[in-house]
Amino acid sequence: MTNMRRFLLGPPLKSKEAKHQRLTKPKALAVFSSDALSSVAYATEEILLVLVAAGTGALWLSLPITVSIIALLGIVALSYRQTIHAYPSGGGSYIVAKDNLGVMPGLVAGSALLVDYVLTVSVSTAAGVAAITSAFPVIGHHRVLIALIFIGLITLANLRGVRESANLFAAPTYFFIGSIALVILAGLGRWFLGGNPAEAAASAAAAAGGEGGGVVVPLTMFVVLRAFASGCAAMTGVEAISNGVPAFKEPESHNAAATLTWMAIILATMFAGLSLLAVVFGIRPTGEETVVSQIARVAFGHGVLYYVVQVSTALILVLAANTSFADFPRLASLMARDGFLPRQLANRGDRLVFSNGIIILGVLSGLLVALFGGRTHAMIPLYAVGVFLSFTLSQSGMVRHWLKTNEPARLLHAAVNGLGATATGIVLLVIAGSKFIYGAWAVVILIPLLVWMLTRVRAHYDDVAEELFITPEELGGSLPIIEHDAVVPVASINRALVDALQYAKSLSSRVYAIHVTIDPKDGERMKREWERWGFDIPLTIIYSPYRSLIRPLVEFIDRIERRHPKALVTVVLPEFVPRRWWHVLLHNQAALSIKTALLFRKGTIVTSVPYHLHGANHEAARHAASDHAAHHEAARH
Repeated sequence: MTNMRRFLLGPPLKSKEAKHQRLTKPKALAVFSSDALSSVAYATEEILLVLVAAGTGALWLSLPITVSIIALLGIVALSYRQTIHAYPSGGGSYIVAKDNLGVMPGLVAGSALLVDYVLTVSVSTAAGVAAITSAFPVIGHHRVLIALIFIGLITLANLRGVRESANLFAAPTYFFIGSIALVILAGLGRWFLGGNPAEAAASAAAAAGGEGGGVVVPLTMFVVLRAFASGCAAMTGVEAISNGVPAFKEPESHNAAATLTWMAIILATMFAGLSLLAVVFGIRPTGEETVVSQIARVAFGHGVLYYVVQVSTALILVLAANTSFADFPRLASLMARDGFLPRQLANRGDRLVFSNGIIILGVLSGLLVALFGGRTHAMIPLYAVGVFLSFTLSQSGMVRHWLKTNEPARLLHAAVNGLGATATGIVLLVIAGSKFIYGAWAVVILIPLLVWMLTRVRAHYDDVAEELFITPEELGGSLPIIEHDAVVPVASINRALVDALQYAKSLSSRVYAIHVTIDPKDGERMKREWERWGFDIPLTIIYSPYRSLIRPLVEFIDRIERRHPKALVTVVLPEFVPRRWWHVLLHNQAALSIKTALLFRKGTIVTSVPYHLHGANHEAARHAASDHAAHHEAARH
C-alpha cells in the first residue's frame, strides 16, 4: 500500500521545502485563473439561452449585457487588488469579513465560498464534458462517467503538490487562451472580409436541431435581468487569487496583484470577443452543440483548427476545477484553525498540501455531478449567488478596514471598495431575485444551514476545551495512582494470550480471564486446558446461548464495577498481526468488535497487546508444544 501511495503521490516533502513549492506569476495564472478564464466558454451561452426565449431578435442584447458584466469585472478586480495588498496572508472574503464585520458575516462569506468551490468543480467539469460531446456526440450518454473520471484525475494531481499541479495545468491554460484568441481573430477576419457567416451559422444550427419551435416569451426587464444574472457566471473565480496570495513567490502581494490584473484583461477580451462573434454570426444556442463550438465551426469549418478549439476548451473547462482545488483546501484549513470545521482539514499531507480538503472537494463535486446528471445548465442557477454574496461581504469588510486605518489614501481606498460592494450587492439582489425559482433557492437555504453547522462545530470544540481544562490547583501537585481491574478475553491459549496476560499482571493485581463459549463442551475443554497450563489467574467460563460475545463480556464488566465501584476496568485484548494486509481478511475480527462496543463506555479502558507473526514455518516451530485443538481454535480467531 505504501509503495502504491508513493507511486501515485510521490515521496513526502519536508516542511522546510514549502517555500520551494511557491508559484511564479505565469504558473499562478494557470492555477488560480483557470476557473475565471474558462467561464468564457459558457458565459455567453448562458446569456443567449435566456434571451432566445424572447425570440432571435433579442439576441443582440447580449452585447450590452456583456459590456455591463465587463465593467463590473473591472470594479471587482480593482477592489480585490486592494484586498491583496491589505491582506497578504490570504484568506479572501472569509478573513476580510470576519476581521472587519464580525464572526457571523465571516462564516456567511466562508460558507458561500465553500459552496461556490464545490459548484465550480462540478460545473466546469460538466461543461468540459459538454465540449467533448459537442465534437463527439456518440459518447454523450457517458457524460457523468467521463466527468467523474476527470474529477478523480484532478484530485490525484492536486494531491501530488502545488508545484506539480501547476506544471501539469499551465500548458492547457495557455493553449486555451491561444486557441480562443485565434478563433476571435479568424472570426473577425471573416466578418470584415465579407461572406455571410450568419447564414452559415443558422443553417448549421438548424441541422443540429436549434431551429425548433417553442413558446416565445415577451422581452421584459425581468428577462434581461435574468440574462445578465446568467452571464455573471463569467465572474466566478475572480476572488481566487486574493485567497491564495501565500502561494506566490516573493514579493507575494505584488505578484498576486499583477496576476489578477492580467487575468481580468484576458478574461474581458475573450468574453467580449466571443459575445461579439455570437451576435455577428447569428449564433443560436442549442442543446446539442455549445456556442463556442458553433463559433469555431463558422470561423474554421470542420478542419483541424475546429477540433483544436474543442480540445482546448474541454481541457480548460475540466482543469478550471483546479482553481477550486487550490482554494477550497486553503479556506477550509483557515476555518478549521478557527474551530469551525474539523481540525483534520488544517493539516498538511505528505506533499505539503491540505490533502483532506482536496479529497472532500473531489467527493462532494462528484456527488453533485452525478445528482444533476452532468448537465451544466441544471447547475448554473446555483452558481453565482454564493459568488456575489462573498464579493459583497468582502468589499464591505474592506470599506470598514480602510476606515479603521490611518493611511493617507484611506478614503480613496474605501471609496473604491465601497463602489465594489455596492455594485456586487446590486448584482446579488438581481441574481437572487431572477434565479430564485430556477434553483437559486437551494443556495439561499444551503448557506444558512452550512453556517449553522459551522457554529455547532465550534460549539463542540469549545465544550470539549472547557471540559478538558484543568488547573495545577485541581491536580494538587501530584498524580494520584488509579486503582483498576484488568480483564483479558480468552479465545484460545497461544503466545498472543500469554503476552496479554503478562501485560495485564503488570497493570493490576486483580486480573480476570474470561472465556465466552456457545458450546458447554468447549467450555469444559478450555477449563481443563487452562488448569494444565497452571496459570495463576482464575478463568471464568461464560456460556452464551444467543451466540453473542459482546453481551456476556459487558455483563461481566458490570459485575466487576459493582464489586469495585471506585476502580477503572482495563480490557486487555490479545491480538496477532499478520505479515500481509490481506491476511487480516482471513481471520475473525473479534477484537475490533469489542473495541467498538466498549469505546463509548465510561470508566472502561480498552488496550491491545499485538503479537506480530513471523511466517508459517517459524510459527509452526514455536507452537510445536501446543496440541492440535489449540492450534485449530487459534486459526479460527
